[in-house]
Amino acid sequence: MSGKKIQGLSFTKLELCIVKYFFKHFKEKYTPRHLAKTLEVNHAHTNSICALLLQKGLLTKERIGNGDYYRFNYTNTLAIKFIEYLISLEEKELPKWLVVPFHQLRKFETLIEFGCIFGSSIHSQKHNDIDVLLVYNKKNSKRVGQAKEAIRKTELIEQPVRYVELTPQDIQKNNNDKVFYSILSECLVFCHAEKYVEAIKYVAN
Repeated sequence: MSGKKIQGLSFTKLELCIVKYFFKHFKEKYTPRHLAKTLEVNHAHTNSICALLLQKGLLTKERIGNGDYYRFNYTNTLAIKFIEYLISLEEKELPKWLVVPFHQLRKFETLIEFGCIFGSSIHSQKHNDIDVLLVYNKKNSKRVGQAKEAIRKTELIEQPVRYVELTPQDIQKNNNDKVFYSILSECLVFCHAEKYVEAIKYVAN
């Protein structure tokens, strides 16, 4: 199902959570039961949500054996625009301990394709460092280095910041790498959501 629908733009918090989860976990297909177990929510509720999101054009469904497997609808232009909007809101839904790091990391805004925070810091306040992915063109390496130094000198981020730095070409070449997949699928985007969505769409197809 790839038609442009998304009728009735009224969504519950859980529905939005599920849409984003499907989009970010681009290598996976889930039955409602598997998804419910993964997200620790009610199976019957998840089943009805997947059916609703399918009707809205946000998911696709494939029958495999005895199960219906759902996946984000990466070919639907409206679904892509919708997920861009959702991910752009992540900075407004931050855990309180990441508000200052997010603000500081915006120093990279004019230098990178996109950036995100991943690892333990997005799940728990008790973290030892902050893992950051920066995707940018090599021509900006010097200025990115200067921005990193400026962030370090402010001393506003209490934990060490550990950077993973890639070019857009690296994403294309490493889309089958498990570590790389875990970074892209379990992260909070702090800069240029539309470029992050573009990258995910590319490696998902």
